Amino acid sequence: MNSAGKIVLVDDHVLLRRGLAGLVKDLGYEVLFEADNGKDFIEKIIQSGIPDVVLLDITMPVMDGYETATWLKVNHPEVKVLALSMNDNETAVIKMIRLGAKGYILKDSDPAELALALQSVITKGFYYSEMITGKLIHAVNSFDKPNNAVISFLLLNEREIEFLKLVCTELTYKEIADKMYVSPRTVDGYRDILFEKLDVKTRVGLVMYAVRQGIVHP
Repeated sequence: MNSAGKIVLVDDHVLLRRGLAGLVKDLGYEVLFEADNGKDFIEKIIQSGIPDVVLLDITMPVMDGYETATWLKVNHPEVKVLALSMNDNETAVIKMIRLGAKGYILKDSDPAELALALQSVITKGFYYSEMITGKLIHAVNSFDKPNNAVISFLLLNEREIEFLKLVCTELTYKEIADKMYVSPRTVDGYRDILFEKLDVKTRVGLVMYAVRQGIVHP
């Protein structure tokens, strides 16, 4: 059995999850436990201990993969997330990476890729397959296209996105600074950085960008 190899599987499809659990065990890792969704996972992690890697599905009822990855990032940042999904669109891939996932593979991948991904995540801390690399390159090359939802995930960090959401409210810049617990000068810095990154010149331009990219909804 691999020394640093305690794995948890979080997926609402029981048959698939059981099959993956068997494969993971055959690879020499310990399956610490299985969970149906993020809520079930959180309840079980308290009882069963902290894994090294979480094989995490994205689309699940009750608490999905995005919410679960966010919870892990806050509460157990040492746990490595390997996203395992049928969803291969750029937005899903990039969003999971931004939420801290160390790798992303598709459920129809060859077992050899799962073995490589687990080994790489455990030993190197990440696994970037050709699929992930291709998605990132395509997203970067699509920057000039309007309504490209992945831009917001690639260009902006979490604080900038938080600022952008607040810009879309009726709060003044000073009130936004208070809300974010930063100085007005820092907020001015966020504004100027976003003006440059997003190639807009006014607050209205920021709001229009946020609406187009689905960051806020009118």
